[in-house]
Amino acid sequence: MTSPFRHGLTPKMRPISPKRSAIMCVLDIGTSKIVCMIVRLRPREGTDILPNRTHKAEILGIGHTRARGMKAGAIADMAKAEAAIRQAVDAAERMAEVQVDRVIVTVSAGRIGSEQYEARVTCPSPRVEEQDLHRVLQAASDHSVRQGRAVLHSMPIGFRLDDTRGIKDPRGMLGSSLGVDMHVVTCDAATARNLMLCIERCHLTVEALVAAPFAAGLAVLTDDEAELGTVCLDMGAGTTTLSVFAGGHFVHADAVAVGSHHVTMDLARGLSTRLSDAERIKVLNGACFAAKSDERDIVNVPSISEDERDIPNSVSRAQIIRIIRPRVDEILEMVRDRLVAAGSAAEVGRRLVLTGGGAQLPGLADLAAQVFGRQVRVARPVGITGLPDSAKGPPFAAAVGLTVYPQIAGAEHFEPQRRFLAATGTDGYFTRVGRWIRDSF
Repeated sequence: MTSPFRHGLTPKMRPISPKRSAIMCVLDIGTSKIVCMIVRLRPREGTDILPNRTHKAEILGIGHTRARGMKAGAIADMAKAEAAIRQAVDAAERMAEVQVDRVIVTVSAGRIGSEQYEARVTCPSPRVEEQDLHRVLQAASDHSVRQGRAVLHSMPIGFRLDDTRGIKDPRGMLGSSLGVDMHVVTCDAATARNLMLCIERCHLTVEALVAAPFAAGLAVLTDDEAELGTVCLDMGAGTTTLSVFAGGHFVHADAVAVGSHHVTMDLARGLSTRLSDAERIKVLNGACFAAKSDERDIVNVPSISEDERDIPNSVSRAQIIRIIRPRVDEILEMVRDRLVAAGSAAEVGRRLVLTGGGAQLPGLADLAAQVFGRQVRVARPVGITGLPDSAKGPPFAAAVGLTVYPQIAGAEHFEPQRRFLAATGTDGYFTRVGRWIRDSF
């Protein structure tokens, strides 16, 4: 069969109709946890908050478990990762009393990166027609396909008609030359293939792959923030991803393979204790800034050995913070340098929104404000009902963002994939993707 990766494309879904309800299943596969949500999307009234969302999302079932077989967001052990995914999906299905066969999945690994492409075509008639729009989008998309990279998102962020920029929809307007600015997000094709293979082994079809920073931004940013320009920083366990929104568009994405688990590793080494104990110490006693009283606040650190006769070590809370701070500084400075290197597209706005599990570290918002020189807030997902209290915090932002994605999937352009969507009987595009993965591996 013909592989979709020959064209550098990952599976893409059709947008949900604004007038129809639907049940969707989303899967956020991270380094430390795997989250599966089954949601019902119902058409939203126009008077509701968050007007750019066409549907209300209601949780029917949720399952989350500790990730196994994952390293920095990528598959490291196929069998262990498959077992963990099955466990999370099964828990969500039992709660929702629904069986699912298609999932929308996050991608946080594979060197996520952004590129901007420009294309221009000549209009044969004075008025811009639908075919002119398709030709210019196709021209921009043709430049985005590169060897070894998979296209996750391809979004027009603005059109140009002759010398006029910033046009949202040029159809029906008069002009002789039509241009487009296209934002393309890619990742390593091997990472996407292995992720899809693992999910296929769970007897699930990948309906769409969504960049984790994009999903996190969809979950936590308000419409005004997306319009005025905001950086969303999602600090996970194994990766820290960032997305930039401006003019209501997703305009930049990046990721660094360092996250809050590296803070835990530093504590385990520095205090000579087990990783599980280091994680507990980080959660209960960690911070980015030390107060004077922290020198007198003593914390017992269990020994790394299994001998119960070993006496626990005692360290001050200030010493714990001194171990944590350098790694957090490193992560924030790496992200800041990536933003600067990205150029003007990433330097919009004066606002930074923190989310993800690592964002819960006390004092992180103040430290980020110092490093970035921006206004900073810690955000949790909004616009969804039925979440249990344990899933309402920043660690679940990307998973909630996946429930928003079907509502805005129509903003993407994947013209070359039309040839794969034609189906006869049951031999459709997603069926052939699954067969190709099975045959290739």
